Amino acid sequence: MVHIKNKAEIEKMRAAGKLAAELLQFIEPFVKPGVSTLELNDLCHEYTIKRGAVSAPLNYKGFPKSICTSVNDVVCHGIPKASDFLKDGDIINIDVTPILNGYHGDTSKTFLVGKVKPEIKKLVVDTEKAMWIGIEQVKPGNRVNDISNAIDEFLTANGYGIVRDLMGHGIGKKFHEDPQIPHFKQTRLLTKLEEGMTFTIEPMVNLGAYNVVVSKSDKWTVRTKDGKWSAQFEHTVLVTNKGYEILTLPS
Repeated sequence: MVHIKNKAEIEKMRAAGKLAAELLQFIEPFVKPGVSTLELNDLCHEYTIKRGAVSAPLNYKGFPKSICTSVNDVVCHGIPKASDFLKDGDIINIDVTPILNGYHGDTSKTFLVGKVKPEIKKLVVDTEKAMWIGIEQVKPGNRVNDISNAIDEFLTANGYGIVRDLMGHGIGKKFHEDPQIPHFKQTRLLTKLEEGMTFTIEPMVNLGAYNVVVSKSDKWTVRTKDGKWSAQFEHTVLVTNKGYEILTLPS
């Protein structure tokens, strides 16, 4: 069941989304060669607590840290580690989801670390562009598959692999709600968009094939099967009476 948010809930979603956006802004200056992903996690955790919120990923189904740090060929759900140091030329997706007054704000961004190869930089730029292409499809009366197909049309034409195993999702009081938001071509009609719906659009885009594997040791880390690099961007979006509002934009 898709939960349509009322005015009071939307205000809480706006506040949680604003905090998520500010958290990504806060951590950006620390993303540089020589910094460990655990340091990034601890800084984000501290910031979240100081703002009167808690980190949704921490202990979610056993996830051990407060943010996800996905470096290079890690697609998503990378676990911050003291031994995992950023190097010049890396890319890292940082995914944050603070819970403020019972509601979730969910956003992520892929950062460039130092001097990145042109091919990798293009992957990052195109992934962000794909997210915006999907967001532009959000309005009452459109369907989830309009988002999926617009993203696919752009990315497939540029030769990328679009991850199929993981998708965007509804969000609110719960971390994951209906509807699911796939980012690859759909041949069937999916959920019709209505005013008051809130969900994430978060394409995961691979330089190679779309296939991924999940770590057998930690049961969380998702990597590309072919070892090629991957990027992701994410915003939480509200369906308005005329279109959309992005709840996780920095002010």
